[in-house]
Amino acid sequence: MDAAEATKRIGEETIDKMVDWENGWLTGPYVSKERKLVAMNRRQREHVYLQQTLTTPSAYFKRMFEAGVDQLRNNPPQWPQGWGGYSERFASREGQFISANTLAALGNAKLKYEARYDQCKCNGFWPRTRHAILRNFLTYDETERNLHPQWALYGGAFGGGLISSAWKPHPRTPFADAGYGVLGQAGYGALLNFFTEFAGDVNRKIEAKMRQGRP
Repeated sequence: MDAAEATKRIGEETIDKMVDWENGWLTGPYVSKERKLVAMNRRQREHVYLQQTLTTPSAYFKRMFEAGVDQLRNNPPQWPQGWGGYSERFASREGQFISANTLAALGNAKLKYEARYDQCKCNGFWPRTRHAILRNFLTYDETERNLHPQWALYGGAFGGGLISSAWKPHPRTPFADAGYGVLGQAGYGALLNFFTEFAGDVNRKIEAKMRQGRP
C-alpha cells in the first residue's frame, strides 16, 4: 500500500510540474486573478526586474526569435549570415532588451507604477482580451486602482532603441530604431498579456485530460 501511495503521489507531482509549463517559463511574473494586487516594495521590484530581464527562459525566447527575424531580413546587412551573424544579432537584441527593461524598471519605480501584469477578474473571452490589450498601454499607480499611461514601459522601449543604435554599423538610424522598439512593445506586449491571461485555462484543460488518462 505504501509503495502504491508513493507511486500515486509521484505521478500527481509529475503532472503538476508538467502542466505548470507557462508559470515562470513563458510568461514571467504576473498576478493571478485569485490574488489581490498589492503595491511592491523595492526588494520585490528588484526581484521582478530580474525575472523579467535575466532569470526566466521567456526573457530569452523573445530575443532568439527577434534575432532570427533579423537574420532572415539580413538586418543589418553589414553583419554576416550564419551563426556568427546570428550571434551578433542576438547580442544586439539582448543589449536593447536589457536597456529597455532597465529604463522601464527605473521609471516605474520612480512613478510608483505597477510593473506586473494582473489577470482580469472578469469572465468571458472578449472582456478578458480587452483587459489584456489595455494593460499593455495602461498600468496602475501605487493605489493599484487608478490607471495611467505606460509612460515608463514605452519610454524604456524608446530609449532601448536609441541605445541599440550605438553598436550597430553605419549608417545608424537611432530614431528609427527607437520607433521600432515602441512598435515592438505594442505588439509583443499585447500578445504576451493575452497569453498570460489565457494560459491558465489551457493548463487546466491539459491537466484534466492528463489525469483522466492516468491509470
